[in-house]
Amino acid sequence: MDLFSRFAHRRFVPFGLEFRVIAWDKCPERADDRFPMSSRQQVRYVTVPDGTRLACAEAGSGPLLVKAANWLTHLEYEWESPIWKHWLQFFSERNRFVRYDERGCGMSGWQGTEVTLDTWADDLGVVIEAVRPAEPLTLLGISQGAATCIRYAVRHPERVARLILYGGYVRGAFLRGTPESQGAYRAMIDLAKVAWGQDNPTFRQVFTSRFIPGGNYEQLQWWNEMCRKSVSGEVVVKLFGARALLDISNDLGQVRVPTLILHARDDQVVPIDEGRMLAANIARAEFVELDSRNHILLQDEPAWHKFCEAVRSFLQPGAGAAASPFMALSARERQVLALMTEGMSNTEIAESLVISEKTVRNHASNVFDKLGVWSRAQAIVFARDHGFRT
Repeated sequence: MDLFSRFAHRRFVPFGLEFRVIAWDKCPERADDRFPMSSRQQVRYVTVPDGTRLACAEAGSGPLLVKAANWLTHLEYEWESPIWKHWLQFFSERNRFVRYDERGCGMSGWQGTEVTLDTWADDLGVVIEAVRPAEPLTLLGISQGAATCIRYAVRHPERVARLILYGGYVRGAFLRGTPESQGAYRAMIDLAKVAWGQDNPTFRQVFTSRFIPGGNYEQLQWWNEMCRKSVSGEVVVKLFGARALLDISNDLGQVRVPTLILHARDDQVVPIDEGRMLAANIARAEFVELDSRNHILLQDEPAWHKFCEAVRSFLQPGAGAAASPFMALSARERQVLALMTEGMSNTEIAESLVISEKTVRNHASNVFDKLGVWSRAQAIVFARDHGFRT
């Protein structure tokens, strides 16, 4: 049975592309001439509750790392791209790397429904359930995907081991900046309504130059074509508008997993102040400033190598545990501790989790041992002092 069978009605959903099928656990660690990247991923579909089909890809082996969908992706097209190829190689070298096209983009479907941050977080949740993680996983959020990861981690802290957020933002374009910058964003939405899919790439070139101002001719042309291939003008307007109204500020104080935040100093799409705001409001988040103008880091720039070093260090075994005293807790122990901090008694916790009161006492005892405290009151104080909040 394949990983996504229970979401695809036990059938592979055809999508008109052919690729060589290999075992999901046999992917080589590095791309080379013997293993072209196009043969090292498998694409399948999951179906979310409203009927939308999301295209998902998996490559590599190792600890599970799931990338939330971000703007303008196409699982097949980007696999050989001069913009994204080094990102995909890097994250699939040592990880079981899962990513997906957001609804309306790339190979995913579009139901015409309104999109919100909750919609994106729900879609991420369906993908995570489909790959059946055996333990808490790492989430990667790029640009708008950072907010999706934060919302999911706040809802499901027991399922997330750590967050890696690059180029993320707290507030959408309509909620930050100046009236002039907000007006410029509205103008892009209006122009996209009529110009996005035209053969003349002038508008898409303006859009591209903001994302990779340091790109060469090949990279800029590829991104222009990516815009046309991955999404329609109608969907662009919907997604632009949803991103502009995004606000994750109320969630930041509830994040209680180790978090690495990286941001390009002169990012022309998302100002670095947004990355700093993320770091300032997520407890003990590590912040790395990168010397780049590009919203998407290019392979030959020093900032990309610094990015890789920071991520490798963050993902080292034990790094997350050192950053958070709660990483040793099991998922159930985290739930019990969270309900303790809300003032629930053992009886109330047992009813809430549908387990016996004796089981609650056993979990509580394990929590005390792992945190090095002696009582419920000490555990609650310890949790609150170290940012373990519900």
